[in-house]
Amino acid sequence: MLFILYYIMARIWRFYIRSILLGVSLAMDACAVSMANGLKYSNMKKTFIIKMCMCFGIAQGVMPLIGYAIGHAILDYIKEYIPWIALFLLGCLGMNMIISAFHKEEEKTLSKNGVLLQAIATSIDALTVGLTISDYTITEALICVAIIGGITMGMCFIGVYIGKRFGTKLGYIAEIIGGIILIGIGVEIFLKGVSVH
Repeated sequence: MLFILYYIMARIWRFYIRSILLGVSLAMDACAVSMANGLKYSNMKKTFIIKMCMCFGIAQGVMPLIGYAIGHAILDYIKEYIPWIALFLLGCLGMNMIISAFHKEEEKTLSKNGVLLQAIATSIDALTVGLTISDYTITEALICVAIIGGITMGMCFIGVYIGKRFGTKLGYIAEIIGGIILIGIGVEIFLKGVSVH
């Protein structure tokens, strides 16, 4: 009886540790993009920051769930294109941020569509995580993606406030740095994805 209890507790412990580690690793890109946003859009209001971080968190949680739902069959056909999509989206967003740094007349606000694109671009590679949790029950999968989403939100809050702190001091240089960060993340996702294939 004691052995069975120990086995159950060990399995639960491993499940939560694995979910937390997955959450931290998947949240890194979203955190860096949030920092880039904070660098450029240092005048963001708290309500918008909350919505932005929630958007990143939800996207990062939903993508593995989609991967879990569609399983191996469909994902095998599309996963080779995921690094290319991420590179394209983040590359375009980064280049746009760098170009806008030299156009002072442009309104320095981040649009909802911009946030949505960033959330999709940084979380699309998390589709394949759905395969790593394919042996989970639906309850375990939902708990796992909730942990991933929650960690992403928290890390995005930290990232955006770090960016805001330095963004006000660096001026237009912050926008260039932010753009380079976005492009760099796109390249990193691309290289990681290509090396797997």
